[in-house]
Amino acid sequence: MTRTIDLKNLNFLEFLQEHDVVAWPQGPGEPVALTQALVAQRKSLKNISLFFGLTCSQTLKPELADDFKLLALNGAGTSRLVTSVADMVPAYVSAIPSLLRSGYLRADVVLIQVNHVSKGLYSLGVISDFTQALMDQARVVVALHNPSLPITHADALVKEGDIDIFVKEDDFILDLPDPEPSEMDRKIAQNVVDLIPDRATIQLGVGTLPVAVAQALKNHKDLGVHSGVVSDVLVDLVKWGVVTNSHKGRDLGQTVTGGLFGTRRLRDFAQETGLIDMRSSEYTHQLSVAAQISKFHTINSAIEIDLTGQVNSEVAAGRYLGAVGGQVDFVRSGIASPGGRSIIAFESTSLKGQQSRIVASLGKRPVSTGRFEVDLVVTEFGVAHLRGCPLLERAKRLIAIAHPEHRESLQQAVFEGGTFG
Repeated sequence: MTRTIDLKNLNFLEFLQEHDVVAWPQGPGEPVALTQALVAQRKSLKNISLFFGLTCSQTLKPELADDFKLLALNGAGTSRLVTSVADMVPAYVSAIPSLLRSGYLRADVVLIQVNHVSKGLYSLGVISDFTQALMDQARVVVALHNPSLPITHADALVKEGDIDIFVKEDDFILDLPDPEPSEMDRKIAQNVVDLIPDRATIQLGVGTLPVAVAQALKNHKDLGVHSGVVSDVLVDLVKWGVVTNSHKGRDLGQTVTGGLFGTRRLRDFAQETGLIDMRSSEYTHQLSVAAQISKFHTINSAIEIDLTGQVNSEVAAGRYLGAVGGQVDFVRSGIASPGGRSIIAFESTSLKGQQSRIVASLGKRPVSTGRFEVDLVVTEFGVAHLRGCPLLERAKRLIAIAHPEHRESLQQAVFEGGTFG
């Protein structure tokens, strides 16, 4: 039976057990009032672990490692603040629900936020991804009532019987406005959108390059969206008539996503139009679903790629800054879709041009996506088509889209490294 308490009376000692793992949803799905209360009470808790993905709040700080064990799925967003003191858990997004339900990943106490839909029914509002799987595995589900959450349906719905402790109440939601793309972002984006035909379905992440790509699609027609997360720019694409979701092959008329990573503008759009289906990552990242989507063009980024096509999306300069995340899921999805493509796009250099992001070798840095999976690679200098491409030709094509100042050293590496012999 669900117990209701006021936020000021929330005491984690009443239900936390030693060695418990406490988890919460990603991004704007974080119930900040609950996580802040947990952090404030940390000195009274013993041997507790925190399990989290991409975070956007200021909850996580390095000093928390003095009191909690930190387990992270993602090193982006504000999770980046603690990756040096956290244990990283590499996992495809599509695999996380099954890892949780099988017990390979633990979540003993799960903190969520919900809004009331009807008698006995609540909505997670801005998140679905693997939140239901977290709840399925939890011994205790603590739900904060947040009346500011939009009412969304499908996999965002939660039954009252699945909630153990209902906390009243707080109306704060993390706002995530779209960042302003740079001129470099826009240049890369133009190379990306030239690859996308009308009536395609697209997958985008969040950040300056995805926003630039979306804005550069302004003259496209009848696009669909099927994505792990969406941001405010989706509202623009619908209002411009670019996104109609009328030729997807499935989920016609609907944008499908697992997270609303935006502002009130996006949240209001989702609630008022009903044009966004909130689905779990078992659906958004599922290969069998992608195989039924027409012309699915997936767009992801990378920290670096080597001359054989191996992609590192996790570590830079010895720091964990990214994630395995959904990249491999969507790389495979783009290839599985009839008429689909997988695109990995990034600026050719970092450190103000000093370091090439197309490298001779990844060395000891992780391979997030294998070279046999990679299809199209895009920089500001063009497109490298790698699907079905032999190793030496791959190197030539990648060097052709590297920054001109680094091409000679990369060419030299081809002849000296022995990788292509």
